[in-house]
Amino acid sequence: MPSTELRQKVLTGAKRVVVKIGTQLLTLRDEQGPGIDEKFINHLAKQIAALRERGIEVTLVSSGAVGAGCVELGMERRPSDVAGMQAAAAIGQRRLMQLMYKAFEKYSISVAQILLTRTDFDDRTRYLNIRNCIRKLHEYGTLPILNENDTVSVDELRFGDNDMLAALTCNALRAQAVVLLTSVDGLLDENMNVIDLVDDVAKFMTLTNDGEKTAWGSGGMGSKLEAASLVTDAGDVAVIASGREKDILTRLMDGEKLGTVLLPAERKLASRQRWIAMTKRPAGTLTVDEGAANALIERKKSLLASGITKVSGRFEKGEILSIKLSGDGEIARGLSNFSSEDLKQIIGKRSNQFEKILGRVTYSEVIHRDHLVIRK
Repeated sequence: MPSTELRQKVLTGAKRVVVKIGTQLLTLRDEQGPGIDEKFINHLAKQIAALRERGIEVTLVSSGAVGAGCVELGMERRPSDVAGMQAAAAIGQRRLMQLMYKAFEKYSISVAQILLTRTDFDDRTRYLNIRNCIRKLHEYGTLPILNENDTVSVDELRFGDNDMLAALTCNALRAQAVVLLTSVDGLLDENMNVIDLVDDVAKFMTLTNDGEKTAWGSGGMGSKLEAASLVTDAGDVAVIASGREKDILTRLMDGEKLGTVLLPAERKLASRQRWIAMTKRPAGTLTVDEGAANALIERKKSLLASGITKVSGRFEKGEILSIKLSGDGEIARGLSNFSSEDLKQIIGKRSNQFEKILGRVTYSEVIHRDHLVIRK
């Protein structure tokens, strides 16, 4: 199928889209010194207003709080200490929302701020609350603007960058597309030419032209590909394109040949499957033998203790676990019916032995098929 026709097939019918903008698009560095690119924000507002007129629901993920704070404080680079970044983010987030409010007010669009940490997506209740809040904001006609809560985030709470936040939000909302706007034209090959279409993200992970990463930014092309894979593996489309291109959003949604389109997998995961497989971080790892792997992948069976060869990590019943084949990568994720302490006592054993070993009646399956998602 020709590129334009394929783009039109996967993009023009989208009615729910997540758009992410990076720090480099929001900040300026010229002869007059660093500043916030208000012209870009105004043009972004014009495009989003046009998409909304078409009936497309847009959720915006915006980086730039630390960068905007650095601008206001007259800094040349991001602070190297946690407290410095938190302070810059607190100042910059207020400034960004002022500019967003002003830009979207011209189109009679109200804006709302949602600040999140990684653990908000790990917790199932908070995850659902995020989704419900965003949906209600859209019902009100308000544009949700999401950002990582840099004022409280530390390493274990961080997304790493807002590309991942955009991907997780796309999956939570069951949006049909995520558009990652950056400062380059798309994913570039070895000759610095834009790659038009990508049908297997893993094959392109080495082409991480991270020269776009700046003194105020935290992401790069590698993070965009990693984020895009979460969306495409779930069955939706991802796009990496230049935010500096005129009317990039409206032209992309028309199917015009711009940027790099990362094509969706054939399967489309349900909301709960997306949370299990691609949102909540695994608390531990189970290594299985080839027979168990075959039963999971080919025969669509539950995971039994008899096929487990190793238990790694400490976890409680109900946690998400990563399932790996010895000597290979991850093959599945699922919700465990046992704690790590109990599992270590029953690995390799048959289910009719569990009661005698553990001293109580238990589940027959370690992970039931209904709570398991194949990753490969």
